[in-house]
Amino acid sequence: MASQSAEPTSDFPSASPAASPVIVLAGATGALGLLIAHHLRRRGATVRALVRPSAEHGAEATSLRLQGVDIVTLNYHDAPALTTACTGAACVVSALSGLREVIVDAQTRLLDAAVATGVPRFIPSDYSADFTRLPEGANRNFDLRREFARRLEQAPIQATSILNGMFTDLLTGQAPVILAGPRRVLYWGSADQPLDFTTMINTAEYTAAAALDPTTPRYLRVAGEVASIRGLRAAAEAATGQPYKLLRAGSLGLLRTMISITKTLLPAKNEVFPPWQGMQYLHNMLSGQAKLPEPLDNGRYPEIRWTPVREVLAPGK
Repeated sequence: MASQSAEPTSDFPSASPAASPVIVLAGATGALGLLIAHHLRRRGATVRALVRPSAEHGAEATSLRLQGVDIVTLNYHDAPALTTACTGAACVVSALSGLREVIVDAQTRLLDAAVATGVPRFIPSDYSADFTRLPEGANRNFDLRREFARRLEQAPIQATSILNGMFTDLLTGQAPVILAGPRRVLYWGSADQPLDFTTMINTAEYTAAAALDPTTPRYLRVAGEVASIRGLRAAAEAATGQPYKLLRAGSLGLLRTMISITKTLLPAKNEVFPPWQGMQYLHNMLSGQAKLPEPLDNGRYPEIRWTPVREVLAPGK
């Protein structure tokens, strides 16, 4: 996308009340970004949402405005516009989603703007299983996050990544683990490997709390529930009142072979979540390599109520 030299259009006032810290939020019109904005506003923050011109008049931007969020319309290639947008912020939070041009390139430009204007803190768009424990090449999307993390750690800014395992919400559709039709729980490897799950709402609520907390460490690791495959079966049965059985599809080695074949036949290199990417994520979790280490940081903000898997799987959710 070509750089735009025009000044950014903005809905935010020239000054904010001293008691209301300004949080710059990138990726605010995405599913997670909308939730983060909501919880930041609930906690009293002034939210300055960065919105691309193509989304300025969309339903998501309208929703943000109705919540009292200040909209800044800009192009992420426009360094002066990013610098202006970051001025006076207490923290920059990224909920951007994409491939290299977003996770590495756009976030780097956002980081440069934050540093240039003296923003003290930066929360990158990680929100995942623990990619810090994985070898290079184990997961394409995690590799991009690791690459940006190296840049972030060299910058003169306080960085905090939030790692939350898998979004529990994916179990109701996008992650083919709990199969409601045949009432099976599909897996590879061991049914006893602990797995980390956190709802998108809980992740957003925790991120909002962290954005307003100047004492956060480099990494915060949380899980709404830690459950094995057997635990997922118990949760599905408790949620539906129906019996579920385990369905072991094979070893982790077989899953790795399936990933390789799928990646060859359906490369979809320009898609953020092609089928093989989801399979890589499952392998990372089922192998235990991306397991969040204990103790978790759930108790840092005791007002947050963590949603268990069974509540997400309950009919009508």
